[in-house]
Amino acid sequence: METTPNSNTAHPASGVLTSGSAPANGASAVSRAQSSAHAVIDETAQKVQPVVDRMAAMAHDATDKAGSVGSQTADWLSERGEQLAATERKLVSDTRQYVAANPLKSIGIALAAGFLIGRIVR
Repeated sequence: METTPNSNTAHPASGVLTSGSAPANGASAVSRAQSSAHAVIDETAQKVQPVVDRMAAMAHDATDKAGSVGSQTADWLSERGEQLAATERKLVSDTRQYVAANPLKSIGIALAAGFLIGRIVR
């Protein structure tokens, strides 16, 4: 009967040394595998961190730009709204003055406009 010598070989999946036919210590093998997994996780996290930081910075910049544009647009609309309200008040005031100064002419213009609008709508 031929015997094979006990040689130490590394297990390809876990990197755990096994001794020929002798079983490896289960607790220490699990501990080594756990340490190896933690090392891989830490290394991956270190490699990914700069990318995550860049993406977070880009997201912050985009949010800041959107907020700035939204604020500028709101300011512009507010200004234009005030201008439109002022224009409306002036137009109503001018119209009242014209009607008060020319009542018959105003009624004639209103009748003609009503007639034309009625013909167009039909």
